[in-house]
Amino acid sequence: MSPADTHSPDASDAAQKPSRRRFLQSAAAAAAVTAAPLAHAQQQSAATPAVAPPPAAAPMMPVRLTINGHPYELQVEARTTLLDALREYAGLTGTKKGCDRGQCGACTVIVSGRRINSCLTLAVMHDGESVTTVEGLAPDGDTLAPIQKAFIEKDAFQCGYCTPGQLCSATALIAEYRAGDASAVTADVRARPPQLSDDEIRERMSGNICRCGAYPNIVAAVKAVASGNA
Repeated sequence: MSPADTHSPDASDAAQKPSRRRFLQSAAAAAAVTAAPLAHAQQQSAATPAVAPPPAAAPMMPVRLTINGHPYELQVEARTTLLDALREYAGLTGTKKGCDRGQCGACTVIVSGRRINSCLTLAVMHDGESVTTVEGLAPDGDTLAPIQKAFIEKDAFQCGYCTPGQLCSATALIAEYRAGDASAVTADVRARPPQLSDDEIRERMSGNICRCGAYPNIVAAVKAVASGNA
């Protein structure tokens, strides 16, 4: 075998192959360079709170209401709806929160003689006014109002969730009719109709939705009271 057939490492080959120590030194240096920005970011996040402190609570405002004949002085935020003031502050939970956007009528109450959706108005807007809820329709705790009796006799409710709003709306409807207020289907707006027709009642109660579908019986109950037959 000649010297040309054998290969033995020389000095140049040794120089091209990195040693184990040099490899470990290079890896350690690379890790240090990579960790430096992360450590700096962690120091910055530690210096700055991750969660901002909660905002200060909105100031409370006094609202004086006469609810079902009784005086109330409530301390509420300016953004509190009349519906929430009745339920959460006055403790009168008969008025129901349905859609909370004025579409279903479950929250209907009577304010100064006019029916309104209590979810669409602020309590502070009615300071000093009189409010009637479903709890105040009966003259006393033992005797039901005529409209309440008619709803029972005509089976004008099923689940009952919309019933408080239906009762308040029907009470105001009858008062509006007797005062001569016209509706969109009144033939002659200059004269009160001799009686409330089914179409008149449906139109005047159209803001109150009954998802159970008891509309025919609701119309019958309102008609009975308006005609004096209840």
